[in-house]
Amino acid sequence: MRSRVSRIVGALAAITTLFALAACSGLPTSGDVKSGLALGASLDEPDILFLASGPRDGAGPQDIVEGFIEAGITPADNWLVAQSFLTPEFRTEWTASAGVLIDASADTRAFTSDAPEEDDSENGDTAHIQVRIDQLAIVDQTGAYSETTGMTTLEFVVVKTAGEWRISKAPDGVVIDRSRFQRVYDDYPLQYFDQSWSRLVPDVRWLPRRATIATTITQSLIEGAPSPWLLPAVQSAFPADVTLARDAVPIDPDQIADVALSRSAQSLDPTTLARMRTQLQATLEAAGVHVSQVRFTVDGRSLDAGVVKLVEEPVDAGTVVLRDGAFGAVVGTEITPIDGISDEILGISQPIAAVDIAADETRAAVQLGDGRVFLAADGQVDPLDGRAGLVKPSIDPYGYIWSVPSNAPSEVIAARGGDQSNTIADAWPTAAAVSGIRVSADGARIAAIETIGGERWITVSAVIRDDTGAPTGLGEPKPLTRISGSADSLVWLGPDRLGVLMEQDGPKMLTQIVGGPGTVETAPAAAVSLAGARSAASVRVLAATGSLFSRSGSAWRESMTGVLLLATKAGH
Repeated sequence: MRSRVSRIVGALAAITTLFALAACSGLPTSGDVKSGLALGASLDEPDILFLASGPRDGAGPQDIVEGFIEAGITPADNWLVAQSFLTPEFRTEWTASAGVLIDASADTRAFTSDAPEEDDSENGDTAHIQVRIDQLAIVDQTGAYSETTGMTTLEFVVVKTAGEWRISKAPDGVVIDRSRFQRVYDDYPLQYFDQSWSRLVPDVRWLPRRATIATTITQSLIEGAPSPWLLPAVQSAFPADVTLARDAVPIDPDQIADVALSRSAQSLDPTTLARMRTQLQATLEAAGVHVSQVRFTVDGRSLDAGVVKLVEEPVDAGTVVLRDGAFGAVVGTEITPIDGISDEILGISQPIAAVDIAADETRAAVQLGDGRVFLAADGQVDPLDGRAGLVKPSIDPYGYIWSVPSNAPSEVIAARGGDQSNTIADAWPTAAAVSGIRVSADGARIAAIETIGGERWITVSAVIRDDTGAPTGLGEPKPLTRISGSADSLVWLGPDRLGVLMEQDGPKMLTQIVGGPGTVETAPAAAVSLAGARSAASVRVLAATGSLFSRSGSAWRESMTGVLLLATKAGH
């Protein structure tokens, strides 16, 4: 169970006081990929709660500041331990929940001080402390994570109060080193509807671990809003005038979450109530909070709220390969053809570089060795995009095939075949090139490997669609992480993680949380492509030797040989 802390206000207002903490923001200009901890500490794992100590008697100004920063690892009771390092007056001003600055290590923090000598009675009651830290990322007051690297200086004023040094001025928010961040905070994917009200899209937030996480998550969803970068593609079922009526979401022995709403909820129509309940139940489930259902109440009376039916992702076909004159899903040691696709692909006489199969397996995007993209469907193979230098194509859940020349990022085309072709204007406006694109399973997001100012970045953008589901534009790209070395194999590993195959002194695989840190691991030797899956554990890797690898615990296991091509599935 997790320690109780006070609520986080789910607002999208930009942090003004924390950064102060973030003096260096935006795209960094140096530094390599930073490996985080093992991904996503699960709610099912036993918690390791870090307990900081309060100030010791007679501690000097620098010791007080060091202790205060260290106390950021203990969020219990609104960071009560950290508050104990502050003057009584400043305790009412300091806002711990303003955000988090994540630095490389406590060992890399450099302190400078003008603290007076002990016998300096005239100037002995005030000290100014500066702390220079190696910043890696920030989490804002809504729980949104951004990678922002560089050196940052924090300013503190320490004064003597009742004979002891205490802090009278400090930046809002807390500082936590990378090695402990994911033990103090956890990632919780808030769920929002897409523009069609038929699919849910995750928006990851980082919140302090606590026993009352159901309350915090519910507050963040109902009283907050989607992240700005995602907003063009999603919507919330909760009207702006509906709020929580009490600062608690109790869960009874039958695992029913009792959510008391403001009186404005009484006038809502059944469809809105059903969408609200569906959205909140899915959010709690995705966060690992075990509830059988959500019950809305107003003034103690239950509201009649049903649930809405969502588009279900088709059953995963598993690993799809081209091998020994056969193309299809691997079942045991056999390859099972895919109706309407396998024969068409096998009938292509030219070398094939990539195949992306629609979720319903009715069509596939086929890229030949010369880069041209074709549509395989309805018993035939038709040309789709013959431009030079195309990256691997990606099919979205509406059947549109996305293609773009690597050296012309703004010239994106999304086509269904025939006359159904949309030009996506102003895509990736700051990129000089893209080496990979991938649309998510919900169709509301597209990930890309962009080259910006000579640096390679993994980014994600909202996909804007019209009422028919046709894509019409992209939102502003959200930078996730900077990578060094080449990279062109990009896949989704579940709804909120990406996999990237990179070259960094040998093949490496980056698993990146969309809205969080990533981890880098060694990929199998001579790895050339990835196939995504519904979870990071199910990723497949193909080597240039024709060996196919899957995960076996923390290691890679060869599962098949002689593979000529590893296909991908839409959204993975």
